[in-house]
Amino acid sequence: MKSTFAQVILPLNLKGTFTYKVPVELLESIQVGMRVLVSFRGKKIYTGIVFELHSEEPETFVPKEIINILDDFPILPPEQLRFWKWLSEYYLSNLGEIYRFSFPGSLKLESETYLKLKPNIQVDFENLDVNEMYLIQALEVRQLVNLSEIEAFIPKKEIVKTIKSLIDLQYIEVDEKISEKYKAKEVAYIKLNEEVLKNSQLPEILLSLKRSPKQQELFLTLLEQHTENPDRLLKKSTLLEDGNFAHAQLKSLVEKDLVHEYYLQKDRLQSYEGTTEELEKLSPLQQQAKTEIDEAFNEGKNVLLHGVTSSGKTHLYLEKIEETVAEGKNVLFLLPEIALTKQIVQRLEKNYGKQLGFYHQKLTDFERVEVWRRIKNNEIKVLIGTRNALFLPFENLGLIVVDEEHDSNYKPREISPFFNAKDAAQVLANFYNSNVILGSATPSVESYYAAKKEKLRYVYLAERFGTVKIPEFELINFKEAQDSKKLVGSFSLQLIDDIKLEIDRKKQIMILHNRRGYANVVECESCGYVNYCSNCDVVMTYHKFSNEMKCHYCGQKAAKPRTCPKCNSEKLNVRGVGVEQIHEEVSKIFPDAEVDRMDVDSMRRKFAYEKLYEKIEEGETDIIVGTQMISKGLDFDNIELVAIPKADSLLYVQDFRAEERAFQLITQVSGRAGRISGTGKVLIQTYNPQHSIFQMLKDHDTANIYEHLLNERKKFLYPPFVKLIMIELKHRREDKVNRASQFLGSILRKYLPEECILGPEKSPIGKINLMYQYQLLLKFPRGKKYPEYKMLLNKSLDEFNEISAYHSIKKLIFVDF
Repeated sequence: MKSTFAQVILPLNLKGTFTYKVPVELLESIQVGMRVLVSFRGKKIYTGIVFELHSEEPETFVPKEIINILDDFPILPPEQLRFWKWLSEYYLSNLGEIYRFSFPGSLKLESETYLKLKPNIQVDFENLDVNEMYLIQALEVRQLVNLSEIEAFIPKKEIVKTIKSLIDLQYIEVDEKISEKYKAKEVAYIKLNEEVLKNSQLPEILLSLKRSPKQQELFLTLLEQHTENPDRLLKKSTLLEDGNFAHAQLKSLVEKDLVHEYYLQKDRLQSYEGTTEELEKLSPLQQQAKTEIDEAFNEGKNVLLHGVTSSGKTHLYLEKIEETVAEGKNVLFLLPEIALTKQIVQRLEKNYGKQLGFYHQKLTDFERVEVWRRIKNNEIKVLIGTRNALFLPFENLGLIVVDEEHDSNYKPREISPFFNAKDAAQVLANFYNSNVILGSATPSVESYYAAKKEKLRYVYLAERFGTVKIPEFELINFKEAQDSKKLVGSFSLQLIDDIKLEIDRKKQIMILHNRRGYANVVECESCGYVNYCSNCDVVMTYHKFSNEMKCHYCGQKAAKPRTCPKCNSEKLNVRGVGVEQIHEEVSKIFPDAEVDRMDVDSMRRKFAYEKLYEKIEEGETDIIVGTQMISKGLDFDNIELVAIPKADSLLYVQDFRAEERAFQLITQVSGRAGRISGTGKVLIQTYNPQHSIFQMLKDHDTANIYEHLLNERKKFLYPPFVKLIMIELKHRREDKVNRASQFLGSILRKYLPEECILGPEKSPIGKINLMYQYQLLLKFPRGKKYPEYKMLLNKSLDEFNEISAYHSIKKLIFVDF
């Protein structure tokens, strides 16, 4: 009989899968998608995922056996495993990386190192030092002790030495104890023992409690509640929360068998308990858009829904969600950030109540496991989540909605694997035979181009809901205001007058300045010294509110210098304008107005966002000054004016997407104005009012903006006309990472055409967090040649990885950069 082997994915950043033999006793129960326990590299035990089963015995090594299976049924559906495989191949990432990112930690059993005494040993305590004695004594009492417990009585730096010494003396040995981290949350409840009540006279029970008046009082309280409603569940915590009764009194009643304490499993996540409501009817324009979406879905095409701000895209999403749920299928609603979704959540809660779920990075690990379980059991019909929600084990996914599809949070550069959730969602939907709606008021250039090439169906909502007018744009020439001295700080007198007019009308104003902190730099007037971060090649930003210098890359903080560290001069000036400075200027110009700030730094405190949201909603805030945060998720009736005092700073950035992002941000924030009245206004203050992007924004010429951006990309060969792959190499020694990048460049040039390779070059920011950075940019043609070039890139990377001297080099690969 032929043996069966399993290809297993391990939660390690190593290439490929690992072959294990399936023991005879597990043959009947093992299936692809199940979790299995396997040992890897010695005694370390991991939870793997069965990726494939086959009968091909490895020729070069003897595979270990699988220790055990952890599931009765596959935990991952086949669609998810196909999705993992595609992600790994397309984004050049390892399956283990994807496994680590996608699975809640508590679903991966952990192997902890435990110590135990060897059986039948005689310990000679005279030859032991104090730490060795402590450990032996602990093991005599506890039998098994893990490393984290040892830290309580032996200093960390002495632990390894102590264990090694006792192992050498053959007094102790290492044991592997497997523990599943996830435990269901249980809530304690209290009820009277009804058998005692039936068999005993109440006066007798009360007489037995005469010497303990508090116990007697507690018993009578429980009796009263039981008489009023015998089926009512009484929480132990509710009974004791007012302080009238103590745990000891309740414990005594339990011991006397008068009261029973029992536990019920409870979800950690609270479900909506309110009433559900019906959707409003669609407007004629929305109905037409819905018809176009239906036609596209019938043809098997996904949809790019391009709707101006406040055109009712959310209403269309809700209609399609309702239809999908009515068909018995599930919906995934993707959002770039979970914190800024209050209004969409409120609307969905009123429609789906307990059938609505959430999945994002702010949930605890146990909460994520509970969502995972509910999705697997098909208890959640609509799931709102960030990009990691793509990895949930959906059984019958029917629709994926990607809201704000242009947002850069769908493709962060900080967390591996580096994938674009918008593109990944379309591939996942293909595996499930489901549909996708990509929605945005400012679609990415790549999505717009795909729609124009009919790879996506383009559906355009050109009007705001209820035929409300879109905001009027006005350009203010700041150079002229400067020359005629008609300004106060960063604000021209025209801009100040317009803001004052809105305050007098009891309207609210938004001011956008997309730069954190108070000033870009603190500079010595005498010698020109500026404060650089000691970990990174960047100047530290001054934050006046906390009176400290901060690095926005590694998080390092330092006190603001009182004198120049180089020449001891006291003439220190701040240069550049941050959002804190804009907030300070506005507060001085309008002393009677209530001015609030919204940026990452001011929103760090718990519930800070919710509190500010309520202030704006209640009309207690007159002016909101903020970074790009204010462009997302805020939908208020009373905001009439949006001002951008330093619009040029959005354009002049070292990035081929700078113009696209400036257009998107300005359009998004302008959408906050006049959503009800239709009299919204956007004031853009700039040194260059003739800039083509500003002029086209003023004329509401969206189609021309996309044509302009596409022409620029085509001229200089950037996406969507080519595929970009960025390779970033990092190391603490600059000479080593420089040599490594030159070597990788030479390998790539051996296999790929010269015109495809740019670099290697030192990164624009040469050092971050003490790691020097070099990069290579690859420009590959689209179409049939792309897979071939990608295969040659893989070959080059394998050749580079063979050099053991470069194993310490950290290598990051960003596909579709």
